[in-house]
Amino acid sequence: MSERDKGQLIDEVGQVVDKMEKTVEKTVDDIGSYIRAQREAAQVSLRQLARTAGVSNPYLSQIERGLRKPSADILQQIAKGLRISAEALYVRAGILEERPASVVTDAILSDVTLTERQKQVLLDIYQSFRRENEPGESTEQGK
Repeated sequence: MSERDKGQLIDEVGQVVDKMEKTVEKTVDDIGSYIRAQREAAQVSLRQLARTAGVSNPYLSQIERGLRKPSADILQQIAKGLRISAEALYVRAGILEERPASVVTDAILSDVTLTERQKQVLLDIYQSFRRENEPGESTEQGK
């Protein structure tokens, strides 16, 4: 590879990194504004949600303003406090990819006897089986 090609490749990689950083910043802003909108729609104060989610008022405020990126655990606690699906927050935060709805997925998500963690594990297993059995995939059977 020539020096010119290397330089061009480095420039392209730099552009991709810049785009990814902007996407992450937008996602953080998006999750914060989404949490705020959900909180306001539920008519829950910042203080009430912070107490329910087990985080400090300033930290929750920073999340809502897009200054902090919450972990999956914090998102789960916030979802519980808002009584919304943790998966919806994970998708908004870019932790999970949006999944097409199905009867099985809907049943798992609507089961009130399962914890958010149990729902996520079941969905992950279900999706892995579906990927494994997609047409065109070679699978070993009968061994």
